[in-house]
Amino acid sequence: MGPLDLLPHLGGFLAPAAFLALLLPLLARLMLRATAGRSALWLQAMLVFLAGSAVLAAGLWWFGRDGKMVTYGALVLAAASMQWLVLRAWR
Repeated sequence: MGPLDLLPHLGGFLAPAAFLALLLPLLARLMLRATAGRSALWLQAMLVFLAGSAVLAAGLWWFGRDGKMVTYGALVLAAASMQWLVLRAWR
């Protein structure tokens, strides 16, 4: 596999993390107007994407292949937890 073949595979691998990274901060802005404005939208999206990418990479390492439902469940849990931390929702 050449370098140009790697890009679509990497994009497909990280697509679920990117989708959640865009969706969660936008929905938080709509639903939680008082707390969602504390940090920048790009910062929230970046942190959720990094957490999601780390979980996907850990799932690939642990199971030896991607696309396991356990990994996607952990992705949703990690992305939601990161969004919760970024918004300081425990206060």
